[in-house]
Amino acid sequence: MFTGLIEGIGHLAAREPRGGDARLRIDAGSLALTDVQPGDSIAVNGVCLTVVAFDAAGFQADVSTETLALTTLGALPPGTALNLERALRADARLGGHLVSGHVDGVGTVLAIAADARAQRWRIAAPAPLRRYIAKKGSICVDGVSLTVNAVDADAFEIALVPHTLAHTAFADTAVGAAVNLEVDLVARYVERLLTTPETP
Repeated sequence: MFTGLIEGIGHLAAREPRGGDARLRIDAGSLALTDVQPGDSIAVNGVCLTVVAFDAAGFQADVSTETLALTTLGALPPGTALNLERALRADARLGGHLVSGHVDGVGTVLAIAADARAQRWRIAAPAPLRRYIAKKGSICVDGVSLTVNAVDADAFEIALVPHTLAHTAFADTAVGAAVNLEVDLVARYVERLLTTPETP
């Protein structure tokens, strides 16, 4: 589990084909790897990946065909800035919201506009996900826990405060970019409970 509070900005060093899937080499950048171990989970732009190798500069993670097809990780060019977060420790504060690192779909940044010292972003969401996005609810965009400010039939809006812009990879994200989306866990479980008939 994660919180959606980014701990460091890294970069995609390489994506190496491996028998139909791929291995990512990630420059950890400002993310501290002092106590990382093989098997640890690190969210990369919101995608939970397992560390298979590491050194002082970064780490490597295998990516399945499913992940390559359903997230942005299969198309990002080397050098792309990445939001990184280590898995949540049980004794840590939950400052964002509960994030699984299981991306639900890919959205598109439609507009970025200045809003005082912040920025207001409008993001198109895939049709199957829109029902889970609620005004003042939580959503995870490229691994970042954010509050939905507005939502309509096609898209939703979020505000990025100066701290978020300075400490995430969003400074390198432009209009037209694809972004990983994870909807609130609670919404998915509530729907499941309400739509699954009880068995005798």
